[in-house]
This record gives sequence, C-alpha cells and structure tokens, in this order.
Amino acid sequence: MTENGVGAAVVLIGAPGAGKTRTGKRLARILNVPFIDTDKRIVAQHGVIAEIFSEHGESHFRSLEREVVAEALFEHAVVTLGGGAVLDPRTQADLAQYPVVQLTVSAGAVEARISGGKRPLLTGGVAAWQALVDSRQPLYDRLSDFTIDTSSQPLDRVAQKIAHWLERQHS
Repeated sequence: MTENGVGAAVVLIGAPGAGKTRTGKRLARILNVPFIDTDKRIVAQHGVIAEIFSEHGESHFRSLEREVVAEALFEHAVVTLGGGAVLDPRTQADLAQYPVVQLTVSAGAVEARISGGKRPLLTGGVAAWQALVDSRQPLYDRLSDFTIDTSSQPLDRVAQKIAHWLERQHS
C-alpha cells in the first residue's frame, strides 16, 4: 500500500494458467473491492494479445502491458498481472509496495487450462509452458509475499486462503 493508502489491495502473479483471473474475481468479491485483470485491459484498449504479438512483436506488447500495469496498481483493487508482466524491472520495483500473491500450478493440472491457443508464448503446449515457468520461477518467488498452489483445490478455497492471509497481514 502506498503512503496515502491508495493502490492495489493485492496483486496476483504467477504462471499462465495458474488461475489468476478466476481466483482474482473471487477474491475481489470476498474483499468487496474492484477486480482488474491487466490482460483484459490491454485487450480492451489495444486489441487481442495474440494479434499484438504477431503484428508488432513481444517488445511492443510488453511496453503496452507496462503502461496498463502501472495504471492498475494505483487503483484500490485486486489486480492480476499477465504471466510475463513481472519481467519489467519497473514493475518489479512497483510491486514492492503491495502485497503480492503467487499462484502456482502443476504441469499436469495446467494442461487443460492452456489449450485453446489464446496464449502466444505457449503454442508448444505443456513443454513450452514448463520452460517458460522454469525461466520465470525465481522472479515469481522473489516478488511474492505468499504462494499458494491451485492445482488440486477449488479456486473459492484459494481465494479464501488469500483473504485470510491478507487479514493476518493487517492485524
């Protein structure tokens, strides 16, 4: 939380397919705050992410993503970041001000979640997902204050556990 009390109530980070969006919506209801999915904001403002990647490249996408993330962090909400948003050093620095929860998921559990081709960096399936997660895991671990696995528990329970953790942080 920033000094003036404005800013993200909590930020959810983690691998693609870990359940950040679905958990974030549930958590926002529990906390009675708005929900912001930065990927959805990018789509609303700039178009389909896969098309941005194919037409303009990943670096262009990352600059758009950085702007959206920086804006979202100033709002008192549950904020979910796309899996690669944490790659930007400015975002890493910004996250130090907020409670950050990492959602993890096993390769076996994520397989059904990532099918459908909407994720441009995961066209190679679970093997591509695992390589991506392995490369980012140290960063996710360094940036997060709390980690919870979504592989085999209902996301309502995951959201409740995060809410309880947040409560303990404020008491």
